[in-house]
Amino acid sequence: MSLEPIPEMMAAARRHGYAIGYFESWSIDSLCGVIDAAEASHSPVIIGFNGEFLSHPRRVVAERISLYGALGRAAAEASGVPCGFIFNECAQDDWTKAAVTAGFNLVMPADAAAPLDEYTSRVADIAALAHRNNVAVEAEIGELPSEAPGSSHAGAATEAAEAKALVEKTGIDLLAVSVGNVHISLTGKHHLDLERLAAIQQAVDLPLVLHGGTGISADSLQKAIALGVAKVNFGSYLKQRYLAALRKALALDEPNPHALLGLGGEHDLLVVGRDTVREAVLERMPVLGSTGRA
Repeated sequence: MSLEPIPEMMAAARRHGYAIGYFESWSIDSLCGVIDAAEASHSPVIIGFNGEFLSHPRRVVAERISLYGALGRAAAEASGVPCGFIFNECAQDDWTKAAVTAGFNLVMPADAAAPLDEYTSRVADIAALAHRNNVAVEAEIGELPSEAPGSSHAGAATEAAEAKALVEKTGIDLLAVSVGNVHISLTGKHHLDLERLAAIQQAVDLPLVLHGGTGISADSLQKAIALGVAKVNFGSYLKQRYLAALRKALALDEPNPHALLGLGGEHDLLVVGRDTVREAVLERMPVLGSTGRA
């Protein structure tokens, strides 16, 4: 297959009543694990990287967005299933604009600290640039609460009227909403405000997105998909599983460094990480309804 246009992927998901998972990557082994799972389950998928993390000013080494763009695009084009490729959640507009021409076909400007009118203007500017380059744009309205250690984000639920205004003023392609979903959910499962979600869907005729997929109950998620959610983001649980697997692998008494890095055998850390991500992603495909849709 190849890199597939996001509007076409979203239209197919809405038409057939399933959602496409975005499973966030941070390395080549995690990226390959996501695609392995999508191919094994014959599921369309969205791959990508976190723009907030890559652009963070306290990052020890400055990242090259062109490298991440080339890596993801090559992975999508080599895959056996339809892939989208997102530069996810970034408050740095210069980075988001750079992503438009770096190989990504979906970008998401996100800045919860910005006033709504300022954010709307910035999103409209990015959307105009992105659409000239055949890149789709996802924006958000409302703010998800966070369960990250030390976080004080209480969140703010999405209002249907504000969602409608944002869509009309920006021309975005996807809208992420806050309806009881939680960022960086580390324990337990949350039930969504489905009544609020239905009101938003009535106000905007766009594919809706749920961030914080890790912490959403399966029952709520399936009902949300029936109400128009076409994309669901997963990240925290992938890293939790990945780190647990690496810690276990590193505890082995293996004196040969090549066995742990490079040989590609069962104890190779990159293989362990890749297989762990693959299994974690496979667990989520059935609840999304995307299995067999590729």
